[in-house]
Amino acid sequence: MDSCNRLEKGHHAEDQACQFLQAKGFRLLQRNYRCYHGEIDLIMQDQEHIVFVEVRSRQRTDYGNAVESITKSKINKLIKTAKHFLQIRKWLYRVNSRFDVIAIHPVEGKMQLEWIKNAFEAKI
Repeated sequence: MDSCNRLEKGHHAEDQACQFLQAKGFRLLQRNYRCYHGEIDLIMQDQEHIVFVEVRSRQRTDYGNAVESITKSKINKLIKTAKHFLQIRKWLYRVNSRFDVIAIHPVEGKMQLEWIKNAFEAKI
């Protein structure tokens, strides 16, 4: 798959995830937040929580599903990036935050969205 097509599919998956969470009452704060540590796909607010959302999409599961593709290294980058986001807004230690994962992958031949709330713990 070429990089343009992969980028389009990634944006489409992020759109789906964002719409799904907004339908649950979340408010989008920022999309594709980048700093020198990494990138966070969606930053949303769920009542009193700032939610950092990693969106993963897989067309096939031959080499593992979307959730299994999140490595320890990726988690560390997400945590550092989230901390940066909170620091520049002077929200660090002032707001509750968590990390959710939205995985979009085939289940029995159909694309399915899986929401993992509080997917991993972070000391921020």
